[in-house]
Amino acid sequence: MNLSSQASPINSSNQQSADISYQFDFARFLEHLVDVALTFTADTDTPSLWLPAWIPGSYLMREFARNITAVHYEILDSQTLNNQTLDSQLTDSDRKTNTYRAQKVDKNMWQLPEARAGQRIRVHYEVYCYDLSVRTAYIDQQRLYGNFTSLALAIDGQEQKAVKVNLIVPAAFLIDKDASLVRLACGLEAVQSQIDKLRIYTLQADSYHELIDHPFEFAEQDSFDFIIQDDKHQTLSHHFYLSGKHSANMGRLQQDVTQICQTYLDWLGDAPFNDYTFMTFASGQDYGGLEHINSTSLITPRRDLPSMDEPKVPSSDYQRFLGLCSHEYFHAWWVKTVRPDVMLDVDLRREAFTPLLWVFEGFTSYIDDFMLQASGVIDKASYLKLLAEQINRYYQTPGRAHQSVAESSFDAWIKLYRNDENTGNAGISYYNKGALVALCLDLTLLAQSDGRYRLFDVVKAFYSQAKQKDNKRIGISSADMGAVIGQFMPLADWEEFERRYVNSVEELPLEALLTENGIKFHHNSKETADKNIPWGMRCSETPLGLKVNRVNRDSAAAKAGISAHDVIVAIDGIKADTKQLATLSTATRPVQCHLFRRDELMVVEVVPKELSDKDTYDVNQTVFPHSISLRLARASTNCEDEGDSVGYANTEDTWLNALARHQSE
Repeated sequence: MNLSSQASPINSSNQQSADISYQFDFARFLEHLVDVALTFTADTDTPSLWLPAWIPGSYLMREFARNITAVHYEILDSQTLNNQTLDSQLTDSDRKTNTYRAQKVDKNMWQLPEARAGQRIRVHYEVYCYDLSVRTAYIDQQRLYGNFTSLALAIDGQEQKAVKVNLIVPAAFLIDKDASLVRLACGLEAVQSQIDKLRIYTLQADSYHELIDHPFEFAEQDSFDFIIQDDKHQTLSHHFYLSGKHSANMGRLQQDVTQICQTYLDWLGDAPFNDYTFMTFASGQDYGGLEHINSTSLITPRRDLPSMDEPKVPSSDYQRFLGLCSHEYFHAWWVKTVRPDVMLDVDLRREAFTPLLWVFEGFTSYIDDFMLQASGVIDKASYLKLLAEQINRYYQTPGRAHQSVAESSFDAWIKLYRNDENTGNAGISYYNKGALVALCLDLTLLAQSDGRYRLFDVVKAFYSQAKQKDNKRIGISSADMGAVIGQFMPLADWEEFERRYVNSVEELPLEALLTENGIKFHHNSKETADKNIPWGMRCSETPLGLKVNRVNRDSAAAKAGISAHDVIVAIDGIKADTKQLATLSTATRPVQCHLFRRDELMVVEVVPKELSDKDTYDVNQTVFPHSISLRLARASTNCEDEGDSVGYANTEDTWLNALARHQSE
């Protein structure tokens, strides 16, 4: 059995004296249920239990308690019970009283009214686990996956005590599986044992909060191990697990992920972990990742994994997966170690509002793809294509004119994860704009310091501060941002930058900054808004007609009264389809549309294009392009472009080769 390595040494005293134990029995895996037994000693009368409402790294109240049915408890004879006793091994003589039903006092909190301080308590409950995302738990005949935030009730007031966990896998789950591939992936060390036909994995954690930062998966999994070195030439073990149906080129994957991870260590010097685990599930369409202190949980479309004949420059699909790995890996430093101040000692029962998510997710969304080219996994042209996609998303989101990136961060709890038809009109993603603000800050620091300092220096300065703390973590505020950035550029300049681009909605100077650094902006005149979002609306073709998914404010469709969820059945008396809509996207005459809103037929008149409308990008009127592409200016071949490249010197080398100086120091 290939078990993941130990994340961080656990005190031997804790291993001996863990008073709190959890048993997770997966016998009912076909019903997507896990039976949980929690044993502890009450330190107060009427102790309380609670479950997190959200998981760090995903800023929405997920209400995990909705998957728990009734909670029951028993008062045990502590003389005959120990933490190794399985729930099924208890006898009637081990129980002093009857089974009681816990009293629910909040949406995610239960009290045990009959329990008294000093008594040994065993709690029973079941959890329904059928969410394929990386945030909760998923149990079936193929895989046993879980985050303890969804599974393990916390004992109020005892969250800092050491805990022991038994994962109990029935023999039935192992039937028809390749024994050589069945393994447990987890960032905590696991000890395997066998009782009767049950396979048991024992984990230990110093506290409840440490436990919930370590997801697990038990399934058939392909895997590989690799090592990287820090700046003191100490080796750090890494483990990569891949479950689900796939035909990935594991050798290529190992090569590329190793290069990316080593590049982070070359930059940052060392890591906040002793080893690291990648846990990946290959699915059909699902995509996402969640960071943890020494691991990450990923889900990816299987087409994003490298093929057996993957070209030297990775396909765009594979680049997306490598970017996901890079993003979540960097979070070990920049979210788990350096984090927003409100996330340092966070209460997972309520929201933790901060205007700084753009700093953590935005910086990471800029650095993740940057590190792909810095590591040599992709070339510079591929990186510029990825960056252009970020810029296009920004230009194609009209809500950037209404919501600042700081406001977007603060409103994450009520907006980001609750997209609707008005989202693009009213706001901007702190991932997307945050990445571009990070780019602008990086290039501004570069210019202000004559090439000496970068965004990378800011990150490294915060990480150095964290390493000086006893717990190796710090929480930062907006004021802390100014204090550190002020070490690398004049504080007044940072405050002006923050005022214009972080706290307000002024357009980012993307073209000017990139041009100054040897990158040529190309405005794609063929990929216009009229072509991609005719009449300012996004539609999908259905058998009933064109279903309207979103309508931009102040667009021809909006002015005509067309709304999201309408179904356009006819345009100028002809059955509506995308081809007909494209033909009339720039018409300068009124166009009649028949549409259904709910079950009511309506007729509206659209004027697609006013005669005074501009067809082209006009920088003087701050009309921004729908689509741009980027390329190195000195790579141009025609005479005009060669003239444009004069004066750039090697400025793009200074920017794109940002890590060269760090690696040589």
